[in-house]
Amino acid sequence: MDECIFCKIVQGELPTSVVYEDDLTLAFMDLGHVNPGHTIVALKPHIENIYGLDDALAAAVFRTATRLAQALKTAMQPAGMTILQANEAAGWQTVSHFHFHVLPRHTNDEAAITWPAKAPYGRSWSATLHKSERLLQASTVVYTLPAKLPPCGMHAAAART
Repeated sequence: MDECIFCKIVQGELPTSVVYEDDLTLAFMDLGHVNPGHTIVALKPHIENIYGLDDALAAAVFRTATRLAQALKTAMQPAGMTILQANEAAGWQTVSHFHFHVLPRHTNDEAAITWPAKAPYGRSWSATLHKSERLLQASTVVYTLPAKLPPCGMHAAAART
């Protein structure tokens, strides 16, 4: 997309500090960083949000975010790590291009993600949960395990039906 800032970064039209790149993802320093090491992991193809991902893209971007988080943990020794991914404006997405924020955290760093607790859950929550469960059951590939699992390391291939 012509107006997408992340597409411009991926295409090399805007300067950035790239920390990792592969065929499907690009990780770069966030110019508006919250803490040192705050990095964006973006998909190279323009996909607006999680709803447009296929399994290969989802795996690729999560793999890159995981590797980056591990590298930042080793290099910076933060007290914690926040991995944030938001979808649509109401979900706090500010750039309409699928990405993760990988954010090293430090005690008292003043970075905050807050939301009000709305407990107890009412009947509407229960109805929504049951509807979601039915939708997931209808759309999820189900794996069945044999009665006796084979030795460790070989069960993944045997478990697929």
